[in-house]
Amino acid sequence: MISLLKPIRATWFALMLLSGCLRAPTTPAFHAGDTKILFLGNSLTYTNDLPSMLLRLARLAGDTTMQAAVLAEPDFSLQEHWETGTAQRWLRERQWDFVVMQQGSSALSAGQAHLRAWTEQFAPLVRASGAQPVLLMVWPQQHRLFDFANVLTSYRNAAGSVSGIFVPAGDAWTAYEQYDRLYVDGLHPTPGGTYLTALTLLERLRGIRPDQLPPTIPGAAVDSTTVRALQRAAITALERNPARPPMPGAMPQ
Repeated sequence: MISLLKPIRATWFALMLLSGCLRAPTTPAFHAGDTKILFLGNSLTYTNDLPSMLLRLARLAGDTTMQAAVLAEPDFSLQEHWETGTAQRWLRERQWDFVVMQQGSSALSAGQAHLRAWTEQFAPLVRASGAQPVLLMVWPQQHRLFDFANVLTSYRNAAGSVSGIFVPAGDAWTAYEQYDRLYVDGLHPTPGGTYLTALTLLERLRGIRPDQLPPTIPGAAVDSTTVRALQRAAITALERNPARPPMPGAMPQ
């Protein structure tokens, strides 16, 4: 039985500080030589512990240098992260290598403008910390599958507007033949959905191709045939989307 429909409970590594649960006010510390990743997001990031999944996959590929910290609150946007202030403090007090940003689907015109504006707001501070801005494309709610193309446009344009890295996780969902099975509750991902997202992140951040990994999902009982299909979907999305999209045109007023 394929267990794509049961969510994994998060098990947080010591360096992975989920603000919604731990509310750690202290800037995280890392070892010299670590590849330091800061996640700014919401429940789409912390469901099934996406950052931990990313690190576990990296270790399977022999990369033990990646460490991550997380600022994620339910239903948070980048604007709310900015207004809370913790993200700015962490960016000023610590050097980072990548800052991975996501909010909701941002598919409608107003949402696209909002995502782009707050990506551009964060970008100078992200770069001042030594990091590259990374836009993690998410997915629409299950009853709005027709929005996938607009979500893709929204996150690609936001990445392009800051010369950032684009991670086509949501597009990998569409490349998977049964992508509607990647939802656990109409919005949040199953372990398969989180794994697929982590595959696209790992390739964009470290150049590790999905098919370099074994056909297993850490912490989930999913058969190898399904895992290989997820890996192929990730490769399809990665190959048809640029890592660094061009600068988009001006947003309509």
